[in-house]
Amino acid sequence: MQQLPTVDYQSPNAAKEFVESLRNTGFGVLKNHPIPQELVESIYKNWQEFFNSEEKHQFLFNKETQDGYFPPEVSEVAKGFTVKDIKEYFHVYPKGQVPAQLEAEIREYYRLANEFAQTLLSWVQSEAPEEVRAKFSIDLKDMISQSEQTLLRILHYPPMTGDEEPGAIRAAAHGDINLLTVLPAANEPGLQVQRQDGSWLDVPCDFGSLIINIGDMLQEASGGYFPSTIHRVINPTGKASTKSRISLPLFLHPRPDVVLSERYTADSYLQERLKELGVK
Repeated sequence: MQQLPTVDYQSPNAAKEFVESLRNTGFGVLKNHPIPQELVESIYKNWQEFFNSEEKHQFLFNKETQDGYFPPEVSEVAKGFTVKDIKEYFHVYPKGQVPAQLEAEIREYYRLANEFAQTLLSWVQSEAPEEVRAKFSIDLKDMISQSEQTLLRILHYPPMTGDEEPGAIRAAAHGDINLLTVLPAANEPGLQVQRQDGSWLDVPCDFGSLIINIGDMLQEASGGYFPSTIHRVINPTGKASTKSRISLPLFLHPRPDVVLSERYTADSYLQERLKELGVK
């Protein structure tokens, strides 16, 4: 199966190539970026231990603030699907709960990834045609500045048991709600993006690369110029099915008052989608 191209962050043409890939496929893959690989590896290892422990149940999510641990039985049902995804996860917000032994590391990652994301949003804006840039109510990078809505999700896809509900996969086909999603390559493959013809493209999972995709809010703000992309995480087979998969998406959300379009503020858009997902 064909793979997405990888863009070298250090290349003089990086911004152009990256935004071209986003525009054509909804995804961009970067190598040689500034997020330290050893930090990501340490987070994967330490959070795997957390998900393997009973301690996670002490951090059950807060329905109002949506921070904390979401067990498999409350996992998301993707829009248009009836079967829950096979996953558990933990939500980290700037002011949300985090286990004490994991806090310093995850907060540092949140800070670094957020800073880097502002560069990526600047690229998106600078490479967009003038008539698309004119649609943005403020600079894209300023939409997420000081935002307490940006969400870091630590995802754990457990090993397959054979007892999964028929039709259930690790993450059913879905689009993201936010502006951009920033994701270090997971420790196991499985992420796929849907092309315009309906076929699926493997997203490279070379450890050390960073995967970025467009969310619905950027599609809304750009008048559809940047298409939000449908993607999924398929179930592993063979030996890989005995392994866990940890994933670390950062969902970049504007501040609630940011105007996305004539129809929506960031807050009205988010609330509508959360109701659809059944988490509000």
